[in-house]
Amino acid sequence: MSKKYEQYTDQELVQFLKENKEIASEAFKVLYDRYSPIVNAYCVKVLGYCSDADDIFQETFIKFFNNVTKEAIKFNIKGYLLTIARNLCLNAKRDQKVKTTEKYFDTIYEYSQPYEQKELLDLINRTLDLLDDEYREAFVLREYNGLEYSEIAELTGITIVNAKSRVFRAKKKIKSILQPYLKEFI
Repeated sequence: MSKKYEQYTDQELVQFLKENKEIASEAFKVLYDRYSPIVNAYCVKVLGYCSDADDIFQETFIKFFNNVTKEAIKFNIKGYLLTIARNLCLNAKRDQKVKTTEKYFDTIYEYSQPYEQKELLDLINRTLDLLDDEYREAFVLREYNGLEYSEIAELTGITIVNAKSRVFRAKKKIKSILQPYLKEFI
């Protein structure tokens, strides 16, 4: 195929997923490339750095592919993927399968940053583990995934005011935890 699948919209790519195996494979690859960093970052930030986050990340795309080939999806693909990831993360937490490990890796920032920035990012990542799940999730969706408050509210089933409140409280808690360390970086 000589088509440039990258130029197609998400909705067009979803339609291609229902075509023959070769076309579906190319369309899925483009969707995966577009949204895998966002979904992976979400899973890691919500669950911590563990193999379960990787498993849920992979399972999200499997469920997406299975669901999208069965029914017509005519809405925000990023939101749909994050909803799948969210539900899988909540199930994992409920089943108490997630254990935080000391193996940390950075999924968003480059490794060419100065040591002080890496140290500060590591502190922030560790601080996220100390937040209540509802605040961590809202914070991650807003600050790492760039969702609007209305999108966070829709995704988590809360009001916009509640979404704003959770992000604000998460920031406040992070700031209070990091206050002693921030003096070193200023």
